[in-house]
Amino acid sequence: MSRLRVNSFSVSLDGYGAGVSQSLEQPLGLGGENLHHWMFGTRLFRELFGGQGGSTGVDDEFARRGFADVGSWILGRNMFGPVRGPWPDESWKGWWGASPPYHTPVFVLTHHPRATLAMAGGTEFRFVTDGIHSALQQATAAAGGLDVRLGGGVSTVRQYWRAGLIDELHLAVRPVLLGSGEPLWNGIDLRALGYECAESVAGERATHVFVRKRA
Repeated sequence: MSRLRVNSFSVSLDGYGAGVSQSLEQPLGLGGENLHHWMFGTRLFRELFGGQGGSTGVDDEFARRGFADVGSWILGRNMFGPVRGPWPDESWKGWWGASPPYHTPVFVLTHHPRATLAMAGGTEFRFVTDGIHSALQQATAAAGGLDVRLGGGVSTVRQYWRAGLIDELHLAVRPVLLGSGEPLWNGIDLRALGYECAESVAGERATHVFVRKRA
């Protein structure tokens, strides 16, 4: 049975999943790039973008685990790109170049319709305008029995979390303080929603914490 998973979601020690002032030049917001330094040097990250080398170890292991048994993805509109409001045209095709690292159907939440976008390597962006439940239903059907990975951003994760739809969330907690940005868990009572901290492992540059629904 398909699960909805969040993997390798980087968060600061003070609970921010992205910095302020996200833009084309600063897609992760001011200071947000620091949240992801644990992954940038891993061998998996290099492989995803055609590079070589990179570190192995705990961080690389958990990053790889996030790509196993995934049959489809869900992304928020801001995760797909910086364009806001109605699509002016179809020139924006994501941050990742001609061959994005997903290699599955990717369901993008948006308020504005857009035609399906097929990319090299098997990635196909499908734009969903009728909400998070519809996106999950479509992604589950497309996953063919594998899991659905929820890629973010912060607002999208919070929506699915509040609805109790996430089965497992892997947080990569970085020892940095942003001070401001997009808070991940403010106002969300995880215990009341039936979640528990199931696993915590120290990596080389982040601590990996798994939050799961109680059985």
